[in-house]
Amino acid sequence: MKYQYSYFIHPYIVDEKKYSKYILRLLKNKNCSLKIMEKEKELNLYTYFLPKIRKQIFWPFSLSKENVNQLNKFEDGMKSTILSKETCTIFEYKIEKQMQAKIGIENGIFFEIRKIEIVCFNSGICFLLFKTILEGEPNIEDVLNFNYKFRDINASVKNLTDYENIRIQTNSLTDISTLEEIIEEIVGKNNSIKELNIDDERFLTFSYMCIESEKWKDEESYENVRNAFIKFVNVLPSNQHTNYEKERGNIETIETLKNVKIGISKQSVVLMASEANPENYTKIPFKYENEYLYTYIMALYQRIYLKKLILEFTKTKNIKQMKQKFMELTKNIYNQEITNDVEGSLLYEKLQKILRVRDLYEQIKSEYDIIYKELNIVRILKINHIIFAIVFIIIVISIINMVMLVQ
Repeated sequence: MKYQYSYFIHPYIVDEKKYSKYILRLLKNKNCSLKIMEKEKELNLYTYFLPKIRKQIFWPFSLSKENVNQLNKFEDGMKSTILSKETCTIFEYKIEKQMQAKIGIENGIFFEIRKIEIVCFNSGICFLLFKTILEGEPNIEDVLNFNYKFRDINASVKNLTDYENIRIQTNSLTDISTLEEIIEEIVGKNNSIKELNIDDERFLTFSYMCIESEKWKDEESYENVRNAFIKFVNVLPSNQHTNYEKERGNIETIETLKNVKIGISKQSVVLMASEANPENYTKIPFKYENEYLYTYIMALYQRIYLKKLILEFTKTKNIKQMKQKFMELTKNIYNQEITNDVEGSLLYEKLQKILRVRDLYEQIKSEYDIIYKELNIVRILKINHIIFAIVFIIIVISIINMVMLVQ
């Protein structure tokens, strides 16, 4: 295999009222550092997103060096207050030594955790990201098996016999439980997201692999790897039996680039490429883990935010507050084009479809319309009752006056 990596994404929710305190906790964490994106260093990311989205999500791009210096001078308390007003704040979790591990004692799959990132939106919706790379010379089966096993590492119902042989081979991290401790350290007690019927124990998978040209160099030879691609998208082990014709109807695919196939399911976004095209291992992997990764994060954010609003609608009578939140999402993110990039636009569209973002949007819009109409009816009835009472009082007073005049 030419190159591969996998990101594992853990969504969680922080109480919106305690969001500023949560940001403060991350600022005080010696392992966390605020990620300030610089236009010159991340020009591709800067030019990929359109201005309105860039302003909302990647606001550090607009900061001058003086602004950055000023921000860094503030004490953590003031800094957390400032950051909590921004739509999105990103932190990097420092790894003192690369986390190296293996799955299994014999014929183990060795891997490194290269990067840990925390993406927080001021609605309280956050994402914890782990970037992993397999060591040695992995093959397709290694990637499939690794993704399948790693995504359940944080699951409370995992079969321990499958995971007890995972060993972290550094002085600072002794076993896989240390990874679970890092998750708890960053996330805290994350129970709110379960109310939204979202599985927070199983990682979402965002994975890339570039395979040998001998295995895939044209449309005909794609037949050799198509079943592996289906397993890749559905995060299945290499020995899982699959029916390609049946399974491909349950996923979305993008095939606009030469020897590149992107697959999208509810649990993953994956890209399989062939080294037959040099761009597939020189340019594509960097674009995929930057521009496309954040495109995925934005679609996930919309899905979770809408589900959160639907739940809040059932719990609150503050229709004004709910309307404001709904309108902010519609104005700032949902109805906005995010990029002029052809593949990026197509990816965003298909992500919204498979994650049912548009369905959830229409659902909450309908619920808002129903509540709004009901409130209007109640308000009209109240007004009618008041008018009736006033009329009744006037009539009574008139009758009394007439009686007094007659007497």
